[in-house]
Amino acid sequence: MNDTSWARPSLRWFWLILLWPLLLQAAEPLPSWQEGSSKKAIVEFVQAVTTDGSKDFVAPADRIAVFDNDGTLWSEQPMYFQLLFALEEVKRLAPQHPEWKDRQPFKAVLENDQKTLSDSGMEGLMNIVGATHTQISTEAFLANVRAWLAKAVHPKTHKPYTEMIYQPMLELLDYLRSNDFRTYIVSGGEVEFMRAWAEEVYGVPPEQVIGTTFDAEYQYNDGKPVIMRMPKLAHNDDGPGKPVSIAAIIGRRPIFAFGNSDGDQQMLQWTAAGEGKRFMGLVHHTDAQREWAYDRTSKIGKLDKALDEAKAQNWTVVDMAKEWRRIYPFDTTVK
Repeated sequence: MNDTSWARPSLRWFWLILLWPLLLQAAEPLPSWQEGSSKKAIVEFVQAVTTDGSKDFVAPADRIAVFDNDGTLWSEQPMYFQLLFALEEVKRLAPQHPEWKDRQPFKAVLENDQKTLSDSGMEGLMNIVGATHTQISTEAFLANVRAWLAKAVHPKTHKPYTEMIYQPMLELLDYLRSNDFRTYIVSGGEVEFMRAWAEEVYGVPPEQVIGTTFDAEYQYNDGKPVIMRMPKLAHNDDGPGKPVSIAAIIGRRPIFAFGNSDGDQQMLQWTAAGEGKRFMGLVHHTDAQREWAYDRTSKIGKLDKALDEAKAQNWTVVDMAKEWRRIYPFDTTVK
């Protein structure tokens, strides 16, 4: 028998050299974040609240982190993805509703009349969302969302919407969970729309997804119990609605909160008002080349009053163009 034990140390060194870059990346938190003030603030906060014996130590049960979704965890331009789903649902369901051909704002959707649709305002959009999101069982609605996501692509990148997620924020979610945080989504988006895919995409289970809700009724139809979604808004989970739903559903004040718009301002204020060390962050969309640049005058994801308060209160504001090496998981180049 040949003795090959002499080769074993060399083989081990070979594999160590080969895997060393991956090991370094695994050991380094938030690899898609540039070294800078935002990454430093996040890491220092997590270390402070998770180090046993630290004056800022927080027990795992109280390590609650909340995140907005649109514009914070995934893109929201050229319009909210849920609204794009609703518009496509109008076209899909149109054969069942011949009256829509002569009824606004459905007529505008079917004719791709963007001006008339825009002029219909919030009332028109809510009519569209109500018609496509309600008077249907929860199971059927989830199936509709998943069917749309399986084939729909973003108009700019031509990528599935579930790939239009921010790689740096995925890393942040994982980093927090690895340090015994519970991560929640608290969004103005409709809750079941997000629950259809959030666990697969973000690793956030349905019970940790909070959003806008419609009234619902328990019904027993054809020998089967169902939850029917009713055409009446139960809770608007935006602005001041966010801390209300956090208190009602989570029952603990977060110590970590991230948003991107004025609709998240009250959630960050609620987080900041608690005792002990707190982290409040905003994603600032500054990258017109890799994503979009918008803030104070945008109709989607307006960031104005919250930006002023962030600067006044020393909250963390992430400059996307300067502080994110990569935007999406599918990006092949990094800064």
